Amino acid sequence: MSQLSEPSRVRLFMGLIYKPDSSIVDLLKMLEEKLGAINFASEGYPFNHSSYYENEMGDELLRKILTFEKLIRRTEIVEIKTFTNKLEKVFSYEGNRTINIDPGYIAQEHLILATGKGYSHRPYLGSGVYADLTLKYVKDEYRTLEWTYPDYGNEEMRVLFKDLRNQYVNQLKKESSI
Repeated sequence: MSQLSEPSRVRLFMGLIYKPDSSIVDLLKMLEEKLGAINFASEGYPFNHSSYYENEMGDELLRKILTFEKLIRRTEIVEIKTFTNKLEKVFSYEGNRTINIDPGYIAQEHLILATGKGYSHRPYLGSGVYADLTLKYVKDEYRTLEWTYPDYGNEEMRVLFKDLRNQYVNQLKKESSI
């Protein structure tokens, strides 16, 4: 019989896709009010891996990755996803999103995105939220899966997430020694 136990807490991150003229500063303030301090924010860089968002948001979109200082329980991702869906509506214009917010978490063994779309590789978590296993961590690197989104699978993104994972693991070690 397996011994049941709580897994370690995880690093919350957000993948943002947004129009350059979006109220990104206001969004970041609202995220920090609800979720605590942001401890990493990438520069906004061109999102050119898919045309999926162009009909709704236009072209020349930017991508930004954020992480938060406070570690979370994995189950909290459901509440966080419902919160970010509400924020997307707050920042929408004429019924269209101007900002896409994809929350997820970095664990020692993998990277998970929260989504509202079910599929064979996405277990249901509750409240309309599914877990998407986006990257797995094997032999000191993130590896893609057949369904990994192209931007999450590119080398630069995987290197970035490895660095963020290392920071997270160091925080876990530091907090466990207190």
